[in-house]
Amino acid sequence: MSKLRLNRRQFLSSSSVTALALSAGSSVPASAAPARKPVLMKLGCQTAPTTDAHLKYLARYGVRNICGYPEIADDRLYATVDELHRMMDLAAQNGISVDMIAPPFLASISVDVDKHAAIMLGQSPERDHDIEAFQMLIKNCAAAGVPAIKYNLQIVGDLRIARTPGRGDTTYATWDVAEAHPRTPTTRAGNVSADQSWERITYFLDRTVPVANQYKVRMALHPDDPGVPPSGYQGDFRVLGTVDGLKRFITIQESPYHGLNFCQGTVSEMLSDPGSQIFGVIRYFGSRDKIFNVHFRNIRGHRDKFVETYPDEGDVDFVKAMQTYKEVGYKYMIMPDHVPTAESDPHGLQSFAYCYGYIRGLLQSSAELS
Repeated sequence: MSKLRLNRRQFLSSSSVTALALSAGSSVPASAAPARKPVLMKLGCQTAPTTDAHLKYLARYGVRNICGYPEIADDRLYATVDELHRMMDLAAQNGISVDMIAPPFLASISVDVDKHAAIMLGQSPERDHDIEAFQMLIKNCAAAGVPAIKYNLQIVGDLRIARTPGRGDTTYATWDVAEAHPRTPTTRAGNVSADQSWERITYFLDRTVPVANQYKVRMALHPDDPGVPPSGYQGDFRVLGTVDGLKRFITIQESPYHGLNFCQGTVSEMLSDPGSQIFGVIRYFGSRDKIFNVHFRNIRGHRDKFVETYPDEGDVDFVKAMQTYKEVGYKYMIMPDHVPTAESDPHGLQSFAYCYGYIRGLLQSSAELS
């Protein structure tokens, strides 16, 4: 935070000089006070459920933009326009805008427990039925006015091995590939080569991105969390668990509606030195307008070994990260994710509240600083 204080002093000092010059009748050239780039980012959240009680919790802490979860009847894999409208109306009653939704499938879970895993299992005609449901969700979002959908394309799901004691009485989710012991050598997908994964991903994108183009709904992919060694894990090479893989992913379809749910924590987990490397990754995808949502979380560690921390105690400078998003003109939600938990706060609601305030403070400071 020392850099933030220094920048504030510089800002206040320059403002004071300008004020003194004006009071003395001096003219200050326009070049002495360049226009600051506006902050377009919004504090957001993706916690569920999207009920009146939870919406009031979010509003209490100043969250005005969310990823919502509509109530879907009959085990359908898509929400109807009416179901989306009911969710949006309830949010609006609490002063909240639904800027994104998540489908009831394509989650960050293993195919071993996923009832609708045909897309990444490469199973036809089942995957075609699931893709048709996703296409319908895109159309209905456009009709209801929901501008974006976030989703995953995973085989082994999120990987963690334990919880590590953290600040106070909290614990932090932990990953150490050297200590990981999968229940089975492979998932029910078996050994999936990188080429097979890319074929399945491309099959999905070729059939959904054109629909997103037609209806102008952004599709935001969450990367594989975490990346794994080149030898793979449970038969999966996690092609969406490297920065190079994500670069390839965004080129499969050239579209302004095809991009990333940029989980900064997950991307940090791909890097050998996230504290220095993450900013270049933000610039790469942000300058190409491929970041449609940001999960703003920190880690302590690096690829293959890390713990998930509060935002102010990890290896990534969050002041610099926020300035980098501003630099590339990022304009959507920035939200906490995977917060620490405690026995007295098992769902992390207190930790989320802390993160909301922390992010709002960074947003306000970023607005002040050039």
